[in-house]
Amino acid sequence: MITRQISPLALAICLLPSAGFAAKSDTELTQEVVSVTANRIEKQLKEQSLAISIIDKQDIDNLGHTHISEILSQTPGVWVSRGNGQEHLTAIRSAVLTGTGSCGAFYFAEDGIPLRAPGFCNVNALFDVNAEQAERIEVIRGPGTAVHGSNALNGVINVISAAPSSEPETHLSIEGGPNDYGRIKFSHSDTAGKHGYRISAQGNHDGGYKDDSGFDQQKFNFRHDYHGDIWEIQSLLSASNLNQETAGYLIGQDAYKDSSRKRENPNPEAYRNSQSVRFYSRFEREGDKDSRFVVTPYARYTEMAFLQHFLPGTPLEENGERSVGVQTAFYQNYSDNTTLYNGFDMEVTSAYLEQSQARPSFASFPTGQHYDYHVDALYAAWFIGGDWQAAKSTKINFGARYDLQFYDYQNNMISGNTAANGSACAPNGCRYARPSDDKEHFKNGSFNLGIIQSISANTDLIANASHGFRAPQAAELYRLQAQQLNADLDEESLNSVEVGFRGIWPALNYRVALYWMQKDDVIIQDSDRRNINDGKTLDRGIEADFNWQLSPSLQWQLQGSYSKHQYGNDALAPEGNELDTAPRQLASTRLRWQPFSSTTLEFEVQYQGEYFLEGNNLYRYPGHTLGKIRWRQQLNEQVYTVLRINNIADIDYAERADYAFGNYRYFVGEPRAAFIELGIDF
Repeated sequence: MITRQISPLALAICLLPSAGFAAKSDTELTQEVVSVTANRIEKQLKEQSLAISIIDKQDIDNLGHTHISEILSQTPGVWVSRGNGQEHLTAIRSAVLTGTGSCGAFYFAEDGIPLRAPGFCNVNALFDVNAEQAERIEVIRGPGTAVHGSNALNGVINVISAAPSSEPETHLSIEGGPNDYGRIKFSHSDTAGKHGYRISAQGNHDGGYKDDSGFDQQKFNFRHDYHGDIWEIQSLLSASNLNQETAGYLIGQDAYKDSSRKRENPNPEAYRNSQSVRFYSRFEREGDKDSRFVVTPYARYTEMAFLQHFLPGTPLEENGERSVGVQTAFYQNYSDNTTLYNGFDMEVTSAYLEQSQARPSFASFPTGQHYDYHVDALYAAWFIGGDWQAAKSTKINFGARYDLQFYDYQNNMISGNTAANGSACAPNGCRYARPSDDKEHFKNGSFNLGIIQSISANTDLIANASHGFRAPQAAELYRLQAQQLNADLDEESLNSVEVGFRGIWPALNYRVALYWMQKDDVIIQDSDRRNINDGKTLDRGIEADFNWQLSPSLQWQLQGSYSKHQYGNDALAPEGNELDTAPRQLASTRLRWQPFSSTTLEFEVQYQGEYFLEGNNLYRYPGHTLGKIRWRQQLNEQVYTVLRINNIADIDYAERADYAFGNYRYFVGEPRAAFIELGIDF
């Protein structure tokens, strides 16, 4: 029998109400906070019923994250699980989702443009975006709105690029840490007349805590804003490059606690190389009679090659995509009480995937090419939505969307369940199967409905109901295994209901909400290694986000969630069992003290509860609590220094744990680590 204990920190967080925006002072708490993720144009956060969290620039700069998981832990109900190097898996009101198309449950975007094409998700896509130099990060928990569509199933993470400054500014910082870690960040911005621009660039090197690991990564943004008499045009060119030596799982029960084994790398040959380039121009103009029109053409390029150390035979995968698309939206204020919007989105993608094994054939894993296919895809969608002030104290948000996804698949190898040369794999056939050329199409609708009922000048009752979906990803349709040569898949769907309260006072913000979600037709791999729609999951939880300015110099933030994620049928595990890698409790608290105008001290504690490692709930990871300290000192008007210490108690923990193939497997958490940054503002 397995017993569970809720930590005092997690219990306190679940019982206290809270807010999704950071306070800096009594006056700043009363300023209007805006978000663009839910509607593509700026709207005050208090006018939106969705569970939206805003991580602002001050928090991004203070935290100085070296991995996207560190900054997203600031939001309740979100866990971005760190793999090795810059790799990650995501959970938003869910278990950590794994598998070929699991990333299709999340909408990862930069300035509202998806980082990958619909149908071609990548679990690690967030390492492409320059979140370290962003203006802010917006997170929607639960299904997205009418402007998102497919892939906005469990949530949305939108990184907002930094805008040009009104006056010339230049920033340079250098940073160093353990394991030969080094980073340099540079930005320059200016505005002249109607034109403004900002260059943001960074490069970092990490020698790696594990043996034969580490990475080099570079990111670059160039943003140009034009404010004309008729049109406003915002353009962004972004690029990234990653060269990573990847470390695999550490094998063995509690191996992450063994100091003599922590640096072991069972896969010293593994690596990941990834490049991406994205560009968009957003054209926006005000029309007559309180109308606004927005059109955004964009283009995307990605290339990736990595050795799959987690698969037998460690095959090499190479994939890439080239996409062009356009987003449109038209907004009209029909009265003081009603605003409607509608639009049309379209995207064309050309993508490929190749997989090959250099090792000699063994069992069902043949040497040589496993997959070599090309997919042309067309995505189109139409949406409508709006805001209605139904009464003085009642506001309603609503939207609906209809999506179409077309795939044209071409197999460049011999079709069937054989080796590349057509020979059979004895005795049970080859692991990998290649369908013949095929065409598929999917169509589905989504909707969202939210109500904001003002109870008092400072308190609102909020409620949301939504239906989301995702089309099968191309890899789920065409990257088949064993004897399956045709994946007859339907869309996954999710129904969600949420109700809660939020409050805004001069020194206190909070939001607390209960949610229920049911996901149907979940795409799973059965015991015969076939991709089928046979899964069902249930997710319930409570989230809280609390922000209190205790005094002009002292701020306290508290956020957390208590949730339960279960199998809704027995397709993968006994019905009612909890999903693996799904902690019931996630929580953090942060105290920010500014004793002097030039000095800021932060103390943060993060808690992660225990979780099961497989569907039968026989094995578990006990959870952990981590402490962090940050000290920022302004030396003069232009120069500052920052000291960041992670895992101050130097505890043994795992970034992620699972149980597979009869073994405990861990990505080992790093011991106490100090990072020092020196920055200059010109």
